[in-house]
Amino acid sequence: KLIEVALPLKAINEASAREKSIRHGHPSTLHLWWARRPLAACRAVLFASLVDDPDSDPAYRRPDGTVDVERAAGKRSKLFDLITELVQWENSNNPRVINQARAEIARCVASRKIELGELAKDTIIFDTNPKRERGKSRVAQKHPKGPVSGDGVTAWEVVLMKALPEVVNAFLAEHAPPVLDPFCGGGSIPLEAQRLGLRAYASDLNPVPVLITKALIEIPPKFAGRPPVNPQWQSEPEARKKATVWQGAQGLAEDVRYYGQWMRDEAEKRIGHLYPKVKITAAMAHDRPDLKQYVDQELTVIAWLWARTVKCPNPACGIDIPLVRSFELSTKSGSHAWASVAIDHHQHPGKLVFEVKTGNGSAQSGTVRNRAVTCPACSSGSTLPYVRDEAQAGRMGAALLAVVAEGRRSRVYLRPTKDVEAIAHSAKPYWKPDQRVTTPCHDVDRLPMYGMFTWGDVFTPRQLLTLATISDLVLEARELVQVRAKLVGTNSTDTRPLAEGGCGAIAYADAVATYLGESASKLTTFHNTLAYWRSKEGKSASGFGRQALAMTWDFTETNPFADAGGSFEEIVCSAAPKVITNALCVDSPGFCYQLDATSAFAPIANPVISTDPPYYDNIGYADLSDYFYVWLRRSLGKVHPSLFSTLLTPKAQELIAAPYRFDGNKERAQSFFEEGLGKAFERMRKGHNSDYPLTVYYAFKQSQSEDDEDNEGAISATVASTGWETMLEGLVKAGLMVDGTWPMRTENKTRILATSGGGTNALASSIVLVCRPRPGDAPLATRKEFMNTLRRELPEALKNLQHGNIAPVDLAQAAIGPGMAVFTRYAKVIESDGSPMTVRTALGIISQVLDEVLAEQEGEFDGDTRWALAWYEQFGMQEGAFGVAETLSKAKNTAINGLVEAGVVKARGGKVQLVSRGDLPEGWDPATGGRHAPQQARRDGRNRPRLGLPALLDLRTQQVGGRGPGVQRASHRLARAYEARPQHRGT
Repeated sequence: KLIEVALPLKAINEASAREKSIRHGHPSTLHLWWARRPLAACRAVLFASLVDDPDSDPAYRRPDGTVDVERAAGKRSKLFDLITELVQWENSNNPRVINQARAEIARCVASRKIELGELAKDTIIFDTNPKRERGKSRVAQKHPKGPVSGDGVTAWEVVLMKALPEVVNAFLAEHAPPVLDPFCGGGSIPLEAQRLGLRAYASDLNPVPVLITKALIEIPPKFAGRPPVNPQWQSEPEARKKATVWQGAQGLAEDVRYYGQWMRDEAEKRIGHLYPKVKITAAMAHDRPDLKQYVDQELTVIAWLWARTVKCPNPACGIDIPLVRSFELSTKSGSHAWASVAIDHHQHPGKLVFEVKTGNGSAQSGTVRNRAVTCPACSSGSTLPYVRDEAQAGRMGAALLAVVAEGRRSRVYLRPTKDVEAIAHSAKPYWKPDQRVTTPCHDVDRLPMYGMFTWGDVFTPRQLLTLATISDLVLEARELVQVRAKLVGTNSTDTRPLAEGGCGAIAYADAVATYLGESASKLTTFHNTLAYWRSKEGKSASGFGRQALAMTWDFTETNPFADAGGSFEEIVCSAAPKVITNALCVDSPGFCYQLDATSAFAPIANPVISTDPPYYDNIGYADLSDYFYVWLRRSLGKVHPSLFSTLLTPKAQELIAAPYRFDGNKERAQSFFEEGLGKAFERMRKGHNSDYPLTVYYAFKQSQSEDDEDNEGAISATVASTGWETMLEGLVKAGLMVDGTWPMRTENKTRILATSGGGTNALASSIVLVCRPRPGDAPLATRKEFMNTLRRELPEALKNLQHGNIAPVDLAQAAIGPGMAVFTRYAKVIESDGSPMTVRTALGIISQVLDEVLAEQEGEFDGDTRWALAWYEQFGMQEGAFGVAETLSKAKNTAINGLVEAGVVKARGGKVQLVSRGDLPEGWDPATGGRHAPQQARRDGRNRPRLGLPALLDLRTQQVGGRGPGVQRASHRLARAYEARPQHRGT
């Protein structure tokens, strides 16, 4: 398949990175889930897994069976162009692009079936008559054999391109393999399978991602083409209703919008008094010129900004210390505002009062800095352990710092008043989640550490009342939808609920309720005491800033009825309907199940498997998702009873290496993960459709270490992280061969190139492994045979990767593919002591041979380049003796004075040193100045002080790409030298 040979990786990665900034209609806006794979990457990987590489396509063979190289290369180029279009977000629903991709998949499916004798070679594969009765063969008509004269494509391929989309879709539904993702998470892979016209199957152990994926792939196709049932639409004139065609699930989306608005309005009727507007008085504007324009007006409050408090440990003081990281409210140009704190010496002696200041001036320092707390009244210091003790004893409070209101094209910051604070404290919640937080998991253990022992403790009383009210309105809305659906006669004979496969009025009401419940759950990401205020943007930030629940000292309480970020209207009336309607091209059926991948798969035979398994111990999915589960169980427990039958998400079977589940024993946790992943991979190997490769996504992290000496000599290896190594070990033990690896970047370019702590470069976010089952008669090999085969095959594979525009920083990861392809083709590689070689050792050897191959390529470089590489490998950015430099220059056929003239070397006082980027001249153009690629790549850093060297090499190879492959190979070589010298990164 194409993915086993080549990919337009640059286009895929750019589209994947860009996707991170897209919010309008993106599935990620439906509900939060962690470590989602980009749709662009999933789409490209699935497409390339299903279409033939032209070298393997019978349509591009000569009569004697050999490959017509020229025609095959032309076809591959066209496939690359198609993928480049296909991965663009704007083309997600572009019929021309989507239909072309589906037709290409159908062509390859037909080709394989012809090859297997399941379809006759001289018959039409795709009838252009859409009215042919289904069940009557679409392969009945005779068709001319051989290629059509002049255009070099087979006759049946031409018919395919003329075939109607409906016919191609019908062919795919009947003949194409289904796609299965047994670790579906956020649902990206099965959703993209549907987009490509394939049946999608998914499963996960955790009920939260199962619900998310059901909402993406299972529900929309089930109710596609139906008009909305809400009274607003049903009251429209009959002529308009008959003339309107509801494509895809647009009707469902409209009902979600309508009943979401009903929920919002009904909630405001019941609890809106807790979110009053604020009236600007003349007294308030007396010393605030910015408020004069609002005098006597009522402004909608966007947010209330709170600070947690603890008693000052100084007995002579004893005030409530506000725990504040920053008193800045707005740092926007022209609207600077900050909160100030002072002691009330009049009305409430010994208490702090807060004011809001605007204009010129500066805010005082926060009270929490460097893990220490300073009292603003007496300057006494206290420690975080003291704060934790107070919190766990129930003595942590909260004080209102400021109120944020909506002004004219800007935010208005107001001082808090007793009345405003009293209204907040008047809320009396009638329900509170009482399930306890799982303490030992690091992703959530900050909560009980600071007195939040149950999931309900994460919210203020007002937030609890609001969220419970909205959650309960989901079931009320469900009843309204059911009544309306029955009135309009929605499949009146089907009385089954959605959870039992129904598609009538009851099931439809359940479907609408599912989206409303997910929206109510998503609302909790902004409505909690972990959300915080962004002074630069003037808006509230989610409590899930990263894949964990971190403690927040000063937090934001957002108004759910305001027209601002975090409002219920924005989430349920905008985000959810847009996600549903953005899936117009997703018309194939989809199914999602709650299953443990180590013991059961979705009930489908011979699927193509593409999956994104858990990442060792990176994310505690179950512990984190309990945050949402308790609210989803409240709103949707009756709609999806089997999914929410337990008090919290299942954890004992969750496939991560969590030592706390094994009494802190890391070895047992690793063994559990390795055995479980091995079982899952074994099931995949047995159930996967052998006509197609199996693809696995995995996060890639690495650390530097030195292997011990062995028979073959010392190997300086880049050793994979435990999770990466364990995953590969599981693949090998399950009988799978690694056929290729593709680095997939999912961060935007700024993040990729930016440094984190000293100039290190961000690695590709994940890597896609392409796998095939290892033959049962696979041979054994010795260590020496393995290394010899590597040295024989890796150079050609490396050149292919370099020609495929692999970025220098990705080369080592991509080279794992052909390297592991050699290692995993053997049943075992035997060490000199008779033991089987481990994956860790194999990765080290692959890294060693990669360095050897890159070193051999140095013969193609000019003398300056070879000298710079050799010097950097030995000295990095440190000084070295002139004599050593001179000797090396002679060996590399260059001269030190020439390198000095080029501006990349300093020579003085008998010492030689590479020029650091801080000493490079301003305004230097790397595309026209200087002498050679590595030095020029380093010069690019002059105006990019936060870029690591490999990132600059990526830029450099783009800038001088027209100068031939030697430039790119030099960049790859320098990137490897950079990896080997971590102490010089960022120089």
